[in-house]
Amino acid sequence: MDILINDFSPGLFIVQTILLLGLIFLLVKFAWKPILTSLNEREEGIQGALEAAEQARKEMQNLQADNDKLLKEARAEREAMLKEAREIKDKMIADSKEQAQVEADKLIKQAQAAIESEKKAAVADIKNQVAELSVEIAEKVLKEQLANKDKQLKLVESMLGDVKLN
Repeated sequence: MDILINDFSPGLFIVQTILLLGLIFLLVKFAWKPILTSLNEREEGIQGALEAAEQARKEMQNLQADNDKLLKEARAEREAMLKEAREIKDKMIADSKEQAQVEADKLIKQAQAAIESEKKAAVADIKNQVAELSVEIAEKVLKEQLANKDKQLKLVESMLGDVKLN
């Protein structure tokens, strides 16, 4: 430190102080404002980027909420469509069963009517056959009875005896 004090030159000190003040003046005049301006611009740019990021985050939250809402609506709509489809299916099945039951009842009634008509036709046919057989039997019995003259007279007398006169 003694060396510095011994080598101190007041003229050099004044020249260096003037040069330093000039340099500071030149820096303030020409460089300080552009440096501060660029620092302010950078700070504003960073602040704007932060605000834009915050705005983007809020928009993403809004979009996420909208997506959740749309997803819920889509699920509700899907459930409604599935419910409607199930109801339509159940209705179609019920209608088909009802229609099948009606057709079955109709076929049963037709079958019963056909059976009844066949039964009546069979009964009529049996009656006709019984009547023909009765007539043939009566014819054979009468032929046999009428073949003998004594038997014919007995038959006429018994019929006359059965008939009452007024």
